[in-house]
Amino acid sequence: MKKIVLAYSGGLDTTVIVPWLKENYDCEVIAACGDVGQETDWDKLEARALASGASKFIKLDQKDEFVSKYLMSLVKAGSPYEKKYLLGTSAARPLLAKGLAEVALAEGAQAIAHGCTGKGNDQVRFELGIKAFAPDMEVIAPWRIWEIQSREEEIAYLEKRGIPVPMKKSDSYSRDDNLWHISHEGLDLEDPANEPHYDGMLKMCTTPEKAPDKAEYVSIEFEKGEPIAVNGERLDPVLIVKKLNVIGGRNGIGIVDMVENRVIGMKSRGVYETPGGTIIMEAHDKLEQLCLDKKTLSFKMTVAQRFAEILYEGEWFSPLCTALQAFVDSTQEMVCGTVRLKLYKGSMMSAGTTSPYSLYDASLASFTTGPLFSHKDSTGFINLFGLPTKVRAKLNANIAVHGTAKATDAASPGSTGFTPPSGD
Repeated sequence: MKKIVLAYSGGLDTTVIVPWLKENYDCEVIAACGDVGQETDWDKLEARALASGASKFIKLDQKDEFVSKYLMSLVKAGSPYEKKYLLGTSAARPLLAKGLAEVALAEGAQAIAHGCTGKGNDQVRFELGIKAFAPDMEVIAPWRIWEIQSREEEIAYLEKRGIPVPMKKSDSYSRDDNLWHISHEGLDLEDPANEPHYDGMLKMCTTPEKAPDKAEYVSIEFEKGEPIAVNGERLDPVLIVKKLNVIGGRNGIGIVDMVENRVIGMKSRGVYETPGGTIIMEAHDKLEQLCLDKKTLSFKMTVAQRFAEILYEGEWFSPLCTALQAFVDSTQEMVCGTVRLKLYKGSMMSAGTTSPYSLYDASLASFTTGPLFSHKDSTGFINLFGLPTKVRAKLNANIAVHGTAKATDAASPGSTGFTPPSGD
């Protein structure tokens, strides 16, 4: 009998896939689920997997690695995808794929199955990750081969076989959750013209309207670009994210409704809740503004965009991703200090930033002239900095007068203000 390891979440798709695999492949199904901090009852999840026909349930504790390696990498890179999405699902998938491959090899399985649709991003992320660790492993994607066409048909499939449906029909959003975020897709969100029904949807955050009427202050301390303490309390990375999820969630922080471009080309709409992550990313950005020089910060913003695309597209294990992370890590050596933020009904405002490596010099920034700067120096700087503008203006004036841009006119000493050097 063939062994197939299923990437199991306990949601609608994977609950259907267990009996479907057994019926169509005459196989033993091993349900494997990575614990990346999602809120779930693990005993019930195991019972559900076994009740639907799995021979075994394997839980992989991946929380520490998820936060310390994957989430901290995207924090240091400063990498929202398409300016808004903080990559909660994207960051978890490579780690989950790695775990699946390791389970399949250890169990002697012939294939790995997943519940990703043919329209989604996760099929790419899972399969690229599997190829990195088990390149010869067969991958089965039921959504690409079965005849089921909708979530309604999935529910009917389970009901016909007497298998409990793992959700209410009225709340069948397609969700993914972990320590960093919860995503919501489907139902009313499929029409961008619809306003989201937040009251019945949100799990981590309250709406800004229902957030406290009093602002809350939070401080985050960073060392080499990574958060190490919240409100003066030093915590491990997992607890930091958990604590900030609570703080951000009750203040309505981190709710994003966006239309994004999927890997395969189509647009999709989703609502994301990332309360703690939004606070961390904002605080990290404030600290970098203080600690990084102009050109490093500018180039790092370009790297951040490319890094976000790589992570979104599932290429975590690529040489380019490794190289970009090395660059990012080199920029974070001096990104140390404390950032204080004021949270109020979904908004965040800076309440002060300090760092022992701050490049901000009050004597330079102040309107009062200090010993390091003379206002007279700006005259020469502006003359040189504005030279291309001056040359272009003279050329345009020549065109306006003569109707042509003659090379002799543009290059003549009188047109630029230069006197050619004498000598050989």
